[in-house]
Amino acid sequence: MNRSTAREEDDSTTPAVQGTQALTRGIALLNLVADSPAPLRFAEIADRAGLARPTAHRILAALVEARMLRQDPLAQTYALGSRFLEMAHRVWDGFDLRATAAPELERLARLAGETARLAVLDGDGVLYVDQREAEQEAVRLVNRVGARALPHASACGKAMLAQLPAAERRALLDRLAPLAAPGPRTVTDLAALEREAALTAARGYALSLEEASAGVNGVAAAVLDRHARPLGAICLVGPAFRLGEARLHALGREVMEAARRISGNAAQSAMTLTVAPRPAAVSPGVEVAIRAEALLGEGPLWHQGRLHWVDILAPALHRSDPATGEDQVTPVEELVAALAPRRGGGLVAAARSGLRALGPDRLGAGGLGAGGLGADGLGAVLAAPIAEGAALRLNDGKCDRAGRFWVGSLALDSTPGAGALHRIDADGGAVVMQAGLHVANGIGFSPDDLVLYLADSAARRIDAFDLDLAGGTLSNRRPFASFAEGEGVPDGLTVDAEGFVWVALWDGWRVARFAPDGRPDRVIHLPVPRPTSVAFGGDAFDTLFVTSARVRLSAAELAAAPLSGSVFAIDPGGIRGLPEPEFQG
Repeated sequence: MNRSTAREEDDSTTPAVQGTQALTRGIALLNLVADSPAPLRFAEIADRAGLARPTAHRILAALVEARMLRQDPLAQTYALGSRFLEMAHRVWDGFDLRATAAPELERLARLAGETARLAVLDGDGVLYVDQREAEQEAVRLVNRVGARALPHASACGKAMLAQLPAAERRALLDRLAPLAAPGPRTVTDLAALEREAALTAARGYALSLEEASAGVNGVAAAVLDRHARPLGAICLVGPAFRLGEARLHALGREVMEAARRISGNAAQSAMTLTVAPRPAAVSPGVEVAIRAEALLGEGPLWHQGRLHWVDILAPALHRSDPATGEDQVTPVEELVAALAPRRGGGLVAAARSGLRALGPDRLGAGGLGAGGLGADGLGAVLAAPIAEGAALRLNDGKCDRAGRFWVGSLALDSTPGAGALHRIDADGGAVVMQAGLHVANGIGFSPDDLVLYLADSAARRIDAFDLDLAGGTLSNRRPFASFAEGEGVPDGLTVDAEGFVWVALWDGWRVARFAPDGRPDRVIHLPVPRPTSVAFGGDAFDTLFVTSARVRLSAAELAAAPLSGSVFAIDPGGIRGLPEPEFQG
């Protein structure tokens, strides 16, 4: 964390940088500039690349001359040059989807032992344009190349629908109304299809569970062009008895990876597909609190003697007893990402449609009842900070001690730059407090109410803000902690009673603690690569609970980390947390 990159030996005495070493360095500098959310200054580029400044200067000058980079003489910054636009247009003008996808179809068919297909939207339907079958495929599927399917009833169709703007998607489905049901589980309700489109965009792949025909399941990911519109979709399909839902989720990562390779990652979002190497050993004091297989466990909250948490991508609410391992699960029909206590009883939930109420009847010992709920399994909308139809969702959230709910938003596909930090007041009013965030994530408050911490995952950084609790305002945004490649991505966080910040590091196999001045304090290694969030709980708030995820992990990665999706309990050695404040609305 905050590790400096070792600088190479100064080679300013060499007359020129030549050969493959110079080419490799030039590519590295181009990647640095391309991946930066803002133009970089010369010193930043040299330092991040670990290059001596004379070397960096010569390479940058050559790239500017070749129009690969452009330099702003006033700001003294570098950004990608016009030559890349010219090259991109040539690539896309001659792009042959079927030929480019052929190797990926063959690879997927061999990997899964199932049929791999390529499809495009053709008019208001789905057209299969290529297919590969596994060598030992014993069950032959009816649909072949040239066959058509309904977009709402096939994995490929649903993957492409999810990438269309909401108005365009709705117009297509309206033209097909009334929607036909070719399979026993086909979804034909428009509202339910909208919720599923949001779920598909969030996890990066679509499932079809006996929707195209009885006994056939599939998983698909969209192939996107440079404008993030669907060129087509690639999928794996096969008999339901072999392709159960758990296996479909495990194969979802492979299908996503294939779709990205087909388009050269033209519209790649911040969704990660690779994980860091496993640590040598799990730290002492780490135990499994709740054994589960959550796709994206998040939002842990200790409330009334139980641990409440969510599975964003199931989607579902969990109410767990770590003492016994009991885990009560209530499915809901829209994405739910965070929970907080509510004045007068019950909880509030940060959902796709806004801040939703969960009454006390949802939380009793008899289970998560359904009294007084809407058709989607959630209560009344208390606030809606995101405009209807926007390709965004709420993410992590916490209440301050004045009873306001602070929550981040992000693009459904985690595209950087689309997120914001919102403040929701007791009267339901919502204010954007910080725009332009990449992936707004963990939120926490210092015990003295003077600092708000916010993780911006795609930027690999936790920021600190000065907080005026009385006025609900922020100022003086500054970096608190940053993370290098291989250390993991900051996700959910909490602040203990001493004012130290604990953060879960996605793809890092660890939880880290930082002092109030940003100094690293300790690291706790876990048996899973994707811890997602942390919260103190137990009667004395002296146990740190950690949720985790299994989404987009390959079958091999899941075999190496079978506890992925479970909740863990850590003994922090006498350190305690604080109860979470209530929402006053």
